[in-house]
Amino acid sequence: MTHNEVETLARELLSAYETGEMVAIPPSARPGFDLNTAYEVEATLKQFREAAGHKAVGRKVGYANKAMWRVLKLETLVWAHMYDDTVHYSDVHYSDRNSATLAIAHPRSLKIEPEIVFGLKKPIPAEGPEGVDAATAALASTEWLAVGFEIIDCPFPDWQFQPSDFVASFGLHAALVIGERVEVRQDLRPDGIAALVAELPRFKVRMSCSNSTKNKEFVEEGSGRNSLRSPALCLAELSAAIARRFPSEPLSAGEIVSSGTLNAGHPTGSGDLWTVEVEGLSLPPLTLRLT
Repeated sequence: MTHNEVETLARELLSAYETGEMVAIPPSARPGFDLNTAYEVEATLKQFREAAGHKAVGRKVGYANKAMWRVLKLETLVWAHMYDDTVHYSDVHYSDRNSATLAIAHPRSLKIEPEIVFGLKKPIPAEGPEGVDAATAALASTEWLAVGFEIIDCPFPDWQFQPSDFVASFGLHAALVIGERVEVRQDLRPDGIAALVAELPRFKVRMSCSNSTKNKEFVEEGSGRNSLRSPALCLAELSAAIARRFPSEPLSAGEIVSSGTLNAGHPTGSGDLWTVEVEGLSLPPLTLRLT
């Protein structure tokens, strides 16, 4: 695709994002569009959003599952930027519950996913010190972690899309709600980061939902292993993948990373009250009501 064609496609996808319109023909079905072009579109969307006064605050991950890489012929996971008007924090200061309320302006077909969210205090080194594994190096660059809910929305009919479509359409990102943040510090306990490295593959989450037509019901259990065997390994892989593709634009201090869903995405809509409870990791439950 030419530069003008990339810009035209970016404007089409931005319009769909802002209005809730559907995109009848996914970019992957159009001549000249591939994953490289998708990242050109994603970069153009970032320019458009920043020109409109919105700041990119981090990245979200897609396809944090190596089995899917083989099926879709991917070499690594994919990603897209998140923005200051789509990332939200729960109310932990004025409420006795780690909870939030969220309204989505132009919903089409929403799904909700629980994720581990990281806040970076410095870039993740391409190669950690000798003897330090990737998960440890990633956590050493992390200021805090939290459990979060990501809301995704698909502009393509019947949720049919390719990884390149995912990248070019904001990673299907509608919103991210971040729960109470817990500092990652070596001096928090004697085993510090080493304990987190061990816990992140093993911890579990339990999702439940209620609304006006049903009481609170268990929906699904997930695990840290579902995010590339560990959310910390997912963070390390994201950092390495970005550095390979965009060496001048690595993950940097202050960025927020949503590290891939811990279980399947579930349809949701206005009136739903979701709770995610964490077992095996020192993070409080998070509750989100959609309005």
